[in-house]
Amino acid sequence: MPRLLAACAGFLLAVLWMDLMFDVQALGGPAVLPDSVLHSIAAYYARVTTNASPMGSAIGAVMIVAVTGALVRLVREHESRWRNALALVLIAVPVALALLRVFPDAVRLGTGADAAAVRSDLAHAILRGHLFCLASVTAFLILQLRDWQR
Repeated sequence: MPRLLAACAGFLLAVLWMDLMFDVQALGGPAVLPDSVLHSIAAYYARVTTNASPMGSAIGAVMIVAVTGALVRLVREHESRWRNALALVLIAVPVALALLRVFPDAVRLGTGADAAAVRSDLAHAILRGHLFCLASVTAFLILQLRDWQR
C-alpha cells in the first residue's frame, strides 16, 4: 500500500508543480496584479479546469485513491496508528482544500469575468492554497517512502 500511496503523492506533486509554474507570477506581487499576469494565470486555469476535460477527472481519481488508501491503512494497520492518522490528515486536508476552495477559485479565475481586484485575490488565494498543498502532500509522500522502506 505505501507504494501506491507514494505514487499517488508523486502524481499530485507533479500536478501541483505545473500549477505553481503559473501561480508564482502572483508571488510577492502587488495587491492588484498587472493584466498580463492575470491573463497568463487565467488562461492556464481556463485550459486545465474547463478545456482539459476529461483529463481533470484523473486528478480527482488519484485524490480519491490516496485518501481512501490512507483511510484503509488507518483502519487495518494497528501497530502504527498515530503515523497512519497523521498520513490521513496530511492527504485529506489538502484534497479537501483543493476540491472545495482551490478548484472552484481556479475555474472562476479562468473565466476572466471578474474585476482585476477580484481576479488578483483569486490568484493569490490559489497560490497560497497550492503552497499549503505542496507542503502537506510532500510530508505525506515522506511518510509513505519511510513506510515503504520498512
